[in-house]
Formats: sequence, C-alpha cells, structure tokens
Amino acid sequence: MTPKTYILTLSCKDVRGIVAAVTGFLAEHHGFIIESAQFGDASTGQFFLRIEFSTDENTSAEEIFKKRFQDMIGQRFAMDWHMHDKARKSRVLVMVSKNGHCLNDLLHRYSTKTLPIEIPAIISNHPDFKEIVEWHRIPFYHLPIVNGDKAAQEAKILDIMARHAADVVVLARYMQILSPTLCEKLAGKAINIHHSFLPSFKGARPYQQAFDRGVKLIGATAHYVTTELDEGPIIDQEVARVDHTYRPDDLEATGRDIECTVLARALKHHIEHRVLINGHKTVVFR
Repeated sequence: MTPKTYILTLSCKDVRGIVAAVTGFLAEHHGFIIESAQFGDASTGQFFLRIEFSTDENTSAEEIFKKRFQDMIGQRFAMDWHMHDKARKSRVLVMVSKNGHCLNDLLHRYSTKTLPIEIPAIISNHPDFKEIVEWHRIPFYHLPIVNGDKAAQEAKILDIMARHAADVVVLARYMQILSPTLCEKLAGKAINIHHSFLPSFKGARPYQQAFDRGVKLIGATAHYVTTELDEGPIIDQEVARVDHTYRPDDLEATGRDIECTVLARALKHHIEHRVLINGHKTVVFR
C-alpha cells in the first residue's frame, strides 16, 4: 500500500489479549504505531481502543488489510471497528437558525484552516446568513418548514446530505427539534450545542431565568443528537464563573463564547476519531 497514516478505533467486550492481538497484527503488517489510547469500562464490561499508525510500501493494499484485520482480529473479538485515513478531511454539514455566533466561529476556524474540515453546505430554516455563507463560497440552502410539513423539509435535508456526501452534521444553534426518524438516521453523526442550564432552565429566555435565580456558574454542553431531546451522549462541556454583577446580557455574551468553544472542541474530537459511544456516555481520548 502507498504509505499513509490511519486511525483505528474499536470497541468490544473487555477480555484478555485484545491489545496484544491488535498491536501484533499491525507489526506483522508493517504498521508503525504513532499514538495509542485505551480504556476498559468496568461498569459496562466494554473495551475501547484508538490507535494512530502509519504504513509503508510493504503493507498490503487497504482493502486487503481491512479484510485480514476483520478475519483475524475483528471476528475473534466481535469488534465494532473502523479504520480512517487521517489525511481525509471530514465533510461537515452545518445547520443554523437565527443565532449566528457558533456558525461564525466555525466559518472562521474553517477559513483559517485551524479546524481541518470541509464544509460542503449550510442549511437554515431562515435566510439571514445567506450572504455571509456565500461570501465563504459555500452553498446555502434555505429550508423553511412550510405548512407544518417537517417530514418534507427533513427529506430535503437528507437529500442535501447525500448529494454533498456529508460525514457529520453540526447543529450550530439550529432551533428546530429533529424528528425521531431523522435522529435515528443521524445516530452518532450529528452534534448539538446547548447551554448547560438544561434541564433547570428550559424554554424561552434561559439567561433571564438564570439571572432571576442568581446562578454562579454558566456553561455549555456539546452532545450527540438522539431521540431524547438534549439527552444524547455528552462529548464536551465547559463552564465559567459569574457573580451578582452580571446582567442577563452579560450572562448571554459569556454563554455565547463558551458555546463556540465547546462546539468547536467537540467537533475537533469527533473528526479526529477520538470519541467512541459507550451506551448513554462517551469515551473521549484526548
């Protein structure tokens, strides 16, 4: 195979000999391990492993390599495993409504190449960000929900995802609840961001509610989208201390900054294949 760098991720029942088998296979097939991290969850009996490795000209072609790994290792341990070409950039479809701070942050990181992704398309149920998105030379799709027909709108979302070969969807303050059908189709491939007041301060004006209660910490949570609203496996969180001098606008401004940071960090972990889902939780290899 042409020398490349790959990332291997896997999960399976935690038994003796997994690491030895995997590393032995890589050594036998001319793989050179660059980085490795593992975790055995005693509470679930599951084992998780992430290995970054390089190949050389003596390594088998990629498809043959994958088949041999499945036949010799994957089947033996009943693994759920994936091998990713590190050089390939993830294709991230972004969805947004009227709050643009997370979108603007992602566009800046994208344009400055500090977040190595491709953004093939941006979808919104409002037209507000069409100009700035197209300034970045990214296709913009305005998909409002017409006459309450969410199914038709979501069918268009799936069509756009397929046409642009999107790997992951980021809800950058997209203020529409996805249907259970769409959530299931995006399982493990859609990341959402919300303020960490949930479930304490749901509904409208959460920062006003927080101000009224005199909170001392505010924050944000990035998680995978599931059919349970805002209860998917958590990828990343951050908080900031506030005090009695903060007005609702101050709380909201601080919250927006945290949301941008947390969403970008969660997306970076995802595209680097550092996040493995562990039931209702995640394992995140830093």
